[in-house]
Amino acid sequence: MQPQSAISFVPGRPNSDQFTDLHSFLPLLVLIVVGVLLAAIIVLLSWVLGPKRSTLEKLSPYECGVEPVGNARERFPVKYYLIAMLFIVFDIETVFLYPWAVSFRSAAAGLIKSTASGVGQFHLTGQYMLGEMVVFILILFVGYIYVWKKGAFEWE
Repeated sequence: MQPQSAISFVPGRPNSDQFTDLHSFLPLLVLIVVGVLLAAIIVLLSWVLGPKRSTLEKLSPYECGVEPVGNARERFPVKYYLIAMLFIVFDIETVFLYPWAVSFRSAAAGLIKSTASGVGQFHLTGQYMLGEMVVFILILFVGYIYVWKKGAFEWE
């Protein structure tokens, strides 16, 4: 004789646990459908009810209230993009300092607890974390000096 649990399972046919799991996603599905429908209705209504009087002034490019000068397809210097990428790189590297600071604070709290109990495990962890951050900052600083010496920060 086979066990009762083996008889109730039929390959290819979902059991009741799978249906229970799918029912938990039903509110999410309803929310997505309602959100998409509402967005589509709002866009459609604004297109149907909105004014459609096109004038030369409305069709011209808007430049913060100032008359546009020159062609809109004018090329930007590569230096502009280089500065933008450098900003993103150094900004993202700075963001990495926050999770490290939280982890370092936890290690420092562990250091205080471990000193009271006589165990020095967290002391080595804190020193290791500090050393890793010093190496990280040094690499970042070397990159900054390299970019500075190459003249990437000079706007011409």
